[in-house]
Amino acid sequence: RPGTAVRRLWRGAESDPRWARPALWGLLLATAVLYLAGLSASGWANAFYSAAVQAGSQSWKAFFFGSSDAANFITVDKPPAALWPMALSVRLFGLSSWAILAPQALMGVASVAVLYAAVRRRFGAAAGLLAGAVLALTPVAVLMFRFNNPDALLALLMVCALYAVQRALEAGRTRWLVWAGVFVGLAFLTKTLQAFLILPVLALVYGVCAPVPVRRRIGQLLLAGAALVVSGGWWVAIVELWPASSRPYIGGSQHNSFLELTFGYNGFGRLSGDETGSVGGMGGPGGAGGTGGTGGGMWGQTGLTRLFGSEIGGQVAWLLPAAALLLVAGLVVTRRAPRTDPARSALLLWGGSLLVTFAVFSYMAGIFHPYYTVALAPYIAAVTGMGAALLWERRRRPAGALTLGLVIAVTAVWSYVLLARDPQWYPPLRWAVLAGGLLAAVAVAVAGLRSWRWPLAAAVALAVAASLAGPAAYAVSTASTGHTGSLPSAGPAGSGGPGGGMGGGPGRMGGAAGARGGGAMGPGGTRPGGTLPQGFGGGAGTAPGGAGGFPGAMGAAGAAGGFPGAPGTGTGTGTGTAPGARAREAGGMGGGLGGLLDGAQVSAAAKALLRQDADRYTWVAATVGSQNQASYQLATGDPVMAIGGFNGSDPAPSLAQFQAYVAAKRIHYFIAGGGMGGNAMGTTTNVSAQITSWVEAHFTKRTAGGATVYDLTAPTG
Repeated sequence: RPGTAVRRLWRGAESDPRWARPALWGLLLATAVLYLAGLSASGWANAFYSAAVQAGSQSWKAFFFGSSDAANFITVDKPPAALWPMALSVRLFGLSSWAILAPQALMGVASVAVLYAAVRRRFGAAAGLLAGAVLALTPVAVLMFRFNNPDALLALLMVCALYAVQRALEAGRTRWLVWAGVFVGLAFLTKTLQAFLILPVLALVYGVCAPVPVRRRIGQLLLAGAALVVSGGWWVAIVELWPASSRPYIGGSQHNSFLELTFGYNGFGRLSGDETGSVGGMGGPGGAGGTGGTGGGMWGQTGLTRLFGSEIGGQVAWLLPAAALLLVAGLVVTRRAPRTDPARSALLLWGGSLLVTFAVFSYMAGIFHPYYTVALAPYIAAVTGMGAALLWERRRRPAGALTLGLVIAVTAVWSYVLLARDPQWYPPLRWAVLAGGLLAAVAVAVAGLRSWRWPLAAAVALAVAASLAGPAAYAVSTASTGHTGSLPSAGPAGSGGPGGGMGGGPGRMGGAAGARGGGAMGPGGTRPGGTLPQGFGGGAGTAPGGAGGFPGAMGAAGAAGGFPGAPGTGTGTGTGTAPGARAREAGGMGGGLGGLLDGAQVSAAAKALLRQDADRYTWVAATVGSQNQASYQLATGDPVMAIGGFNGSDPAPSLAQFQAYVAAKRIHYFIAGGGMGGNAMGTTTNVSAQITSWVEAHFTKRTAGGATVYDLTAPTG
């Protein structure tokens, strides 16, 4: 009955303590505030995806394909599922930063709720609340659930998939396993093969631990596989069968094929570093510069320590050592349980997903950004809650009490190490965390053995506070700061965030520790075959390693030069002064030029120029690269063509096709600059450079608010 349903929604299950459900609602409310407060500070966030959302809100065809523009020239380099909720929100509420980002924040709240439900089922409400709090406060989760990259929806769908498998393991129910296949299929339509990383874990754990006969298990797994193929393959089949002449070009591919994009640039190329059409992994011993690397090139050293390093540790690794210890402890505790034991099955499910994802992220040699690690956050949180609950049940035994104390002590020491990496940021916090954590570790061990009720409760409260203080502080810092561009990073400036995201260190471009620019991608950086092209770095900064100078003059005092084929001629306006400062996000995009990582600053004069007679043209302008395109499209509200897709390296359109568009007067202006240019590292095409050269030779350039534009309806000869 409705009244009963409402009471259960508020009170929870009969077996739960009275405080459990109110505590859950409090956690979800706090998470919503953290994820929604000041959401519009990030503006368009990643303009690349915001432009596609805008296009999808204007054209259902663009909505279906995930096109970058409403005229459907080219798609983003991902499948479109992550764009759909945002585009629907914009259709309902109008185009705004809040309308784009609010669905992402709500996905974060939903992820916390589903994770709580999964952990609570076998380990109790307290374990579920701990897991939910760990996920909610993981800095990279705060970043991604306040941003518009596909990773937010991917994280939610993977949590739902594991929850469904866990439910299926409890009683061998087919429908829950089929639902898991549906969730993984939708995750594939969000970020392609990354959704399949944990498939072997899901299948193996269910195949071994499900409480039904072997023949039935095999049949259920086949049905789940069929559900995965249908839910993830229907869109792929339509796109591949749709005539290429009447659909947009598949961005990120070299032959207009989504399957090529899936298995190449977005698939196995991410593992090997062989990514045609990308900026390239440039892997190899020692990386792209410096010494001591272990492959990975410009994306950092690979190896078991990768996720604990200065760039990534503060993003996600706060509870990673604790999760590893608790996983081992949990498996030891349940080693004698029956094959179908639900607690051990759940631990294997979430722990196996953690280990597989950790291994892939640690050793992948292709494109790797710190924010990818949001995929680890739910697994770390779940294992932490489950393992802590199992040890709590054995707190009166010496092994259980001492192991709990060890986990708390290790977490406190590791939090101190992470906080000390930015010595200028709230120095007392790291000492408080260390002292409080060590005190709590001893108190939990002693009080647990002695069965001292209230001292034990106080020690547990102190342990939770000390363990979560570091990530909570980083989470608040992340939520209080706007993030834009292609490489957002969580935490305060100087924590290995955007300033250090592609910064130096052994095996990196530049070889010096610090921010982007100067030592990060400046003089001294080498790659196989010679030194980096002129224009990488060179900015003047006052911090170690330099705080400025990225292509197109991003950062402190700016930098001349840019990526090949896209000379940066402007001067940046940022002033990054701290080690590893947010030079990219603070720095200006001088001269109105966009680049690979950030869009352009569109002046009122340039906007007014492009808006003239906009209704007469299919595209009001064309420019190289999607970030530049997105800036002008979002500013004008009219379609802008992204020549060469995201990197400017896709062979679309060809020179002949572009000339035909110009002859038919379908494009009004060409905006110079942007993208990686036609000879981007790792590409095999020169189309963007050919188009740029042809425009420069046949049309007269002019400036509008710092932007260099060519009127394609007025040739020079």
